[in-house]
Amino acid sequence: MTSAPRTTGDLPDDPADRTLPQLLARNARAYPRLPALSWQSAERDADWTTFTWAEVHEHTRSLAAGYRALGVGRGDHVLLMMANRSEHWLSDLALVRLGAVPVSVYGTAAPEQITHIARNCRARLAVVEGAAQVAVWEPLLADADTPLERLVVAEADAEDGHLPYAALLREPVPERFAEELDGARPEDPLTVVYTSGTTGEPKGVVLTHRQVMANALALDAVVELPPHVEHICYLPFAHIAERMLGIYLPCHRASHVYLCADPTRVGEVVRKVRPAQFFGVPRIWEKLSAAVRAVLSLMPAEQQVVLDRAFEIAREHVGYRERGETPPAELEERYCRAREDVLLPMLAAGGLDRVTWSASASAPMPLDVVRFWAGFGIVVMDAWGLTETTGVATSNSPRTGFRLGSVGRPVESVEIRIAEDGEILVRGSSVFSGYLRPDGSVRSALDADGWLATGDIGRIDEDGYLWLTDRKKEMIITSTGKNVSPALVENALKEHPLIGQAMVHGDNRSYLVALLVLDAEAAPAWAAANGVEAAGGLAGLAQHPAVRAEVDRAVAAANTRLNRTEQVKRYELLAEEWGPATGELTPSLKMRRRVIRDKYADSLSGLYQG
Repeated sequence: MTSAPRTTGDLPDDPADRTLPQLLARNARAYPRLPALSWQSAERDADWTTFTWAEVHEHTRSLAAGYRALGVGRGDHVLLMMANRSEHWLSDLALVRLGAVPVSVYGTAAPEQITHIARNCRARLAVVEGAAQVAVWEPLLADADTPLERLVVAEADAEDGHLPYAALLREPVPERFAEELDGARPEDPLTVVYTSGTTGEPKGVVLTHRQVMANALALDAVVELPPHVEHICYLPFAHIAERMLGIYLPCHRASHVYLCADPTRVGEVVRKVRPAQFFGVPRIWEKLSAAVRAVLSLMPAEQQVVLDRAFEIAREHVGYRERGETPPAELEERYCRAREDVLLPMLAAGGLDRVTWSASASAPMPLDVVRFWAGFGIVVMDAWGLTETTGVATSNSPRTGFRLGSVGRPVESVEIRIAEDGEILVRGSSVFSGYLRPDGSVRSALDADGWLATGDIGRIDEDGYLWLTDRKKEMIITSTGKNVSPALVENALKEHPLIGQAMVHGDNRSYLVALLVLDAEAAPAWAAANGVEAAGGLAGLAQHPAVRAEVDRAVAAANTRLNRTEQVKRYELLAEEWGPATGELTPSLKMRRRVIRDKYADSLSGLYQG
């Protein structure tokens, strides 16, 4: 096999044969002055630093020389545990140029998960952020079963005897070093992405340049974006969505990445950048809608009337588009007027007035959240895929059609079908090679015909749209033998703004119960609007009779939309939000049901007594 063309910037005629180093070289040659990467230092009001594509190409060359001096070579795995900061993004590309395989690790990963990943990928080097990460990784250096030999530390003055990241850039670039760079072949591994582990140990998903390019080309076919579009990068790089949106697609599109190292500050960055595209997992869209609803609830009644009228017009306009119809001229005129006079000023306050493509994936999106944003004229294009499918496998699209509540049609790089038990099967050019074994080999997870069993349950309608039901392993089977989708019930419960999170329970039981978590943004606003005062913050509100009465009404309303088996008979109201730091959510904000069940075992048991 021959190596790919090196740093000339020339690309193979077949886009699927392109590699990431070739795209970097192309960008440096064709768009040398276009901004590629912007980031801030830790200070809240710090100035932004920006690298152009030419600067990225030169900087990653120097950085690759530093990694080479540490003994990193072709095919070596290198672990990265840092926030979305420049050292992470640039190291990722530098390692790929060197022929190594970057492996990002979630910052919230438990020590036992980190140990498993380090042993599984056999990496000898890890690049970590600061003192907190050093404390977690350092014991592995003395672990006889872990090949890890060295740590590089990004934050200055946090090295504690380990190699400072800045030293990598002080290494001289060897003569003829260009001959060692940019030789990746399309079939070479580009990265290993470890699943976030809702159950069991994380598995290392091996993805090649060709699979990533296939997915990038398929995504470009379903989105409508301006050239060199901005992307706000705030999800972890260990998440396949952010690797595609924040690293690979920007190289493919020569677009501009804004790094947001602290996800709690994403709103500030959105207001600064006013991006044309915005992606969020369902929990992000839920929190955004809760925050906006809280503001709306405090507006004067006459202003709310004007807003509600504008929302109705926007949803009617979206309805025509959803059906593939052209809105009547009279509606188009009313929508343009409502958008200009009412909706855009509100969206501008949050930095979302320029959004032309908004999307979600990772878990079923609550339909009421989708409809809420449709009231602003923003159609959240829900998509579906797995780490194993290099991200998106199906997507709604402003170009090819959408159905609110579905996850769209298959993108060009895959085909899907439904097995007899309802499980979604997928195959195609962007489906992964297999799972990494500790000896470096890859274990395929495909059947003899190339189909991947995804573990998700769904159906395909007559127009080819995929509708998700739930994870196969998470389906509840009641004591009467009825199958219940927990996500369906949970999304119905969360339609009330007071309920921010929900988990239903009922395996081998005669009825369902639920744990409900008050929404941290919406609950105080609801209390203020309804004259409810309670000491003790959310905990006090969770005990207030008026709040509990309203939640009773919310559960009853949800039950009217569910069949008898799906209805929730009893619940407990909680005030402490679930998150990755406390273990109830994965780093990609999916529920760890087993963790929640164990943590609240007494509460769940109590709901079945008396």
